[in-house]
Parts: sequence; structure tokens; C-alpha cells
Amino acid sequence: MTDLLQVTNITAGYGDGPAILDGAHLTVEPGKVHCIIGPNGAGKSTLLKAICGMLTIRQGDVIFKGERLNGLRPDQILRKGICFVPQERALFPKMTVRENLRMGGFTLDDSHELDRRVGEIMERFPILKERADQFAGTMSGGQQQTLAMARTLIIKPDIIMLDEPSLGLAPKIVQEMFDIMKMISDEGVTVLLVEQNALMGLRNSDFGVVLDLGRTLFEGPAPEVLADPRIQELYLGGKKAA
Repeated sequence: MTDLLQVTNITAGYGDGPAILDGAHLTVEPGKVHCIIGPNGAGKSTLLKAICGMLTIRQGDVIFKGERLNGLRPDQILRKGICFVPQERALFPKMTVRENLRMGGFTLDDSHELDRRVGEIMERFPILKERADQFAGTMSGGQQQTLAMARTLIIKPDIIMLDEPSLGLAPKIVQEMFDIMKMISDEGVTVLLVEQNALMGLRNSDFGVVLDLGRTLFEGPAPEVLADPRIQELYLGGKKAA
């Protein structure tokens, strides 16, 4: 299988500050869910920002579908098929659900096609159709996260990157978010997420990536990562995952 995305030994940081990433790497297969785990300050969110062009890559390469992305702006990377949903979800709180979905298709020139895709997304996510005229800022956390994820699908991306999608959500809602990710990946869209809840994230992913101090410790199939004694000791409290 041809890799969709390859990140090779990249170094990156904020402005002129010290490097947060120092040799991070990962390989992303198409149509799968990949989960990045690691302690606070490991560089997980920084890695996603480097991939989508929000941070300058000082060394190393990001290769997407055989093309080097280094130096491209975030909007250029978005148009190539990589969407990024940050922790704060980046919704427009004083705009309706429908308007937020339309904003997800700002790169589309055909307004009729945009309307068709918005309607298609609302059919797939009944809660969004039900609340189409509600201001996004008045929705629950879980509904806002659903909207943020659904909005990325408007442009039919190849990869959706999610930074801590479960943050602040109740356990039941968290599982619903992972179910949506699974549905998205089953339809051929690759999901790359950062998740603080290592156990939950790996159990709902195909592959795991372990990051610490800006470096990739190892990556592999999620069940193997879960079973690794180092992961059990560092991130699962020394308990073997069931």
C-alpha cells in the first residue's frame, strides 16, 4: 500500500524559539485512523501544525501524495486535501450551523455545488440538519465538535487532522466522536488525531504514534502499541490494556 503522508525527521518550533519537534517522523496510510499519543509538551499539536503549514519546518520533509509540502501556506495545503481541526474547533459562534458548513467550502467556486454538499452533510448528520438555523456558539460541546468534523468534509479532503477532539467532552460523547471518525475512515478519508486519552485513542485507531520530547519513539499497529510494556508503564498506569 502506498503511503499517503510521510513526515521525515522534521524540526520545527514557534518563531525564533527553541525547537519543539526535533526529529519527529510518521507514516500515514490512506483510509485509516492514526492516533498520536505522548505526554504534555511532547510536541503532538506542534506536529499537526507543522504538517498543515502553520509552522515553518526548519529541517526534514512533509511529503503528501508524493509532493513536498515544505514552505506552502495553510490555505495551499488545505486545497491539496489536508484539513486541520484545532483544539478550539475554530467555529464561527455567531453564525448558524448552515453558515458554518458553507464556510467549510470557501475554496469551492460553484455555489450550487456548495449548496449540494452542505445538504448532503446535513443528511448524514441529522443533529446538524435539526439545528441548521441555530447559532454554533449555543450548541453543546459534542454538537460543536460534530459540526467542526462535518465541516471538513465539505471539500472532500484526503486527510482530516484533529487536535484533542475529546477534550472537555463526557465519556459517552467521546465515544460518539470516535464512531464518527470510524465512519469517516470507512468512507476512505484518512484521520490523523492527537489524543491525550491514550487508551481510548488507541482502542479506536488502526495505528498509533508515540511522541516524546519532540521525537517519535515508535509507531505501529494500534494493538501492538497498546501491548507494548513501555506504553503501559508510561501512559496506561502500568496496567495492561484489556
